[in-house]
Amino acid sequence: MTLPPQADPPGTDPAADPVRGARVIPEATVARLAVYLRALGELADGGADRVSSEELSSASGVNSAKLRKDLSYIGTYGIRGVGYEVAPLQHELERVLGLDHPQAVALIGVGNLGHALAGYGGFGGRGFPVRALFDVDPDLVGIHINGILVEHARDIPRICSERGVTIGMIATPAQGAQGVCDLLVEAGVRSILNFAPVFLQVPAEVEVRKVDLAVELQVLAFHVARRNPEENDGAVATAGAVSSGRPATGSRIKEGVTAVPRDSGVVSGTNGSAVIPR
Repeated sequence: MTLPPQADPPGTDPAADPVRGARVIPEATVARLAVYLRALGELADGGADRVSSEELSSASGVNSAKLRKDLSYIGTYGIRGVGYEVAPLQHELERVLGLDHPQAVALIGVGNLGHALAGYGGFGGRGFPVRALFDVDPDLVGIHINGILVEHARDIPRICSERGVTIGMIATPAQGAQGVCDLLVEAGVRSILNFAPVFLQVPAEVEVRKVDLAVELQVLAFHVARRNPEENDGAVATAGAVSSGRPATGSRIKEGVTAVPRDSGVVSGTNGSAVIPR
């Protein structure tokens, strides 16, 4: 038997998270909140005390209507004709994004990409200090990068637990990524940023964000081809012809439109980024 939908109790917010009691913020909005926080930091460094929605939206690359809607999720509406106070809005965004709690990052894989990440000083300045580095290469284990000793990956559970690591970054080759991911989970790490070109299997309580630079370049290449159809004449075929390896004999492609296979796995994100389905 199908029961009719129940109405929300009086005084409740249908968008509220029943577990945490807080209003659910869409993931795309969360990403933009981080951009707003960065822009506010730059404004604060420049001595600004207040900022209008138009100024903040321009600094963030987001239209002002979307910005106001995003900030409404955290109960911050600003004052008409005055705008937002920079310092209070910074603090509120830091609270919502969890930056009012200490974070500690472990980086696994200090090869070419990992070494560059380990040497980047901007993480600590934004509340994400790197506390541990790991690798399995005997030529790398034992060296120091930015004053941090590179440890062997087998010690991930112990060291991450001792240093209170909250976020793991994986920059290993694909074949080693799942193994170090399992060690991070064993250590109690529940947030992972994955640069390895592979999808990770994790428990439901672990959040994984995947950064695939090759896919991002492919998406950009698609937009280049779409904006320059004359330069790519003959390079674009129908999905059927591409998949079969045969020329698109007799097919007609509308000028300026690039055909994209429906099963390409690339979905356009709200800010132009590629969203890779999990």
